[in-house]
Amino acid sequence: MADLDQLLLDPTRLAIVALLSAAEWAEFGFVRDAVKLSDSALSKQVSTLSKNEYVDVRKGYVGKRPRTWLNLTDSGRDTLAKHLSALQTIAVQARSDGARQPRD
Repeated sequence: MADLDQLLLDPTRLAIVALLSAAEWAEFGFVRDAVKLSDSALSKQVSTLSKNEYVDVRKGYVGKRPRTWLNLTDSGRDTLAKHLSALQTIAVQARSDGARQPRD
């Protein structure tokens, strides 16, 4: 289980990273709505992911309105792939072990 990533064990962070894996740059509001978080809750999670170099944050303007975009880094993509592979391995092993359990 060495490839399970401690940060991605949190379901909220896993949902954010998984969503970003399907996009190049996603607008903060889109991510917020997709993962059903408040602005402050998403901001806190993004800060953690950014600090650990899983997510890049870009700020700018659309017209006069400030906007924030999020992007999964290459490191974040690699970590997600390893994490998902480790979860799949655990699931396959558990099914295999369960199938060997004698039935009453």
